[in-house]
Amino acid sequence: MLYYLFEYLEKTYQFPGASLFGYLTFRAAVAIICSLLVTAVLGKRIIAMLQHYQMGETIRDLGLEGQQEKAGTPTMGGLMIIFGTLIPVLLLTNLENIYIILLITTTIWMGLIGFVDDYLKIKRKDKAGLKGKFKVVGQISLGLVVGMVLYFHPEVTIKQQVDGGGAFLQEEKSTKTTIPLLKNNEFDYSEFIAWAGAGVTDYAWLIFIPAVIFIVTAVSNGANLTDGIDGLAAGTASIAVLTLGLFAWVSGNIIFADYLNVMYIPHVSEVVVFVAAFVGALVGFLWYNTYPAQVFMGDTGSLTIGGVIAVLALAVRKELLIPVLCGVFFIESFSVVLQVTYFKYTKKKFGAGKRIFKMAPLHHHYQKLGYHESKIVSRFWIVAIMLAIISLVTLKVR
Repeated sequence: MLYYLFEYLEKTYQFPGASLFGYLTFRAAVAIICSLLVTAVLGKRIIAMLQHYQMGETIRDLGLEGQQEKAGTPTMGGLMIIFGTLIPVLLLTNLENIYIILLITTTIWMGLIGFVDDYLKIKRKDKAGLKGKFKVVGQISLGLVVGMVLYFHPEVTIKQQVDGGGAFLQEEKSTKTTIPLLKNNEFDYSEFIAWAGAGVTDYAWLIFIPAVIFIVTAVSNGANLTDGIDGLAAGTASIAVLTLGLFAWVSGNIIFADYLNVMYIPHVSEVVVFVAAFVGALVGFLWYNTYPAQVFMGDTGSLTIGGVIAVLALAVRKELLIPVLCGVFFIESFSVVLQVTYFKYTKKKFGAGKRIFKMAPLHHHYQKLGYHESKIVSRFWIVAIMLAIISLVTLKVR
């Protein structure tokens, strides 16, 4: 709203200082400060409200040291992240921008799914929470909406360099994305069906939209699995989101995109303000979530984080970089898949199931080995920073 107010004041009255709101970097800086303040102010009130309504986490005994001490800690702290993001975004962004609309929709949509899941677990005493099929339907539905918008909306375009260099002259609808570490690093989803003949590429949505659905579902579930110890999910997510914000800044700036020879994506630079607000909200949440946590994010937060990261990566066309950038989420999810698959295989073959890890997801394995959770979180953060640097290096290493 402030964006439109100061735009009006600048155009109508040449109000001193109003032009600052036209600068992306200024609005991003204000957004991160605003989100930190909102989270800090609302944080204590939300925690008090959750305690008042007895929204405390029920801790299942997994034999981990200090685990039962966390019983009763308020959950649904993801509300702090959601409000800390949406308030600055509504104040400081161009709400007509299609990428901002998609990200706001994702935040609310995934937040609602997570909220219902947390509510059923705590108030209805249903350990399973929202049934898996309903949760997956919600994730698939969001992926479907995101995929359709990215494919069909006229503002979702790229500008191509003619003959591989020089100025960006040609704006077009495209299903192209970026393949990291390759010189000619663009890949078009339509190539999957190009073999069928001329005109078939008009049906590239048959490949693109299912791919989007898979990415949104996989990343949101990966973030959900990573949320297991104090500060782990919020910290690693902050690093990944900040990196995606840098990609958005580069891809949305015609000068930087030309210099680095990357895909120029009109209108995507507005995403930087959303990223700033989201990172500020995550860091503000960490104020209350670092060990020993005063509040847990619950599925309200973890599903929202995963959904937002997936949509950000798709918006800047870096979704194929997710296994590297979100390597912590990937490893955590993969550890669960490995554990379950190996257990079922050995049980079927030998009559008794065996395990690869002492416990999955992976962070619980290290807890079983006797590592304090603060040390585990710190080391996972370091790994996340290394992966973020590797992801940024792919801008030049091809």
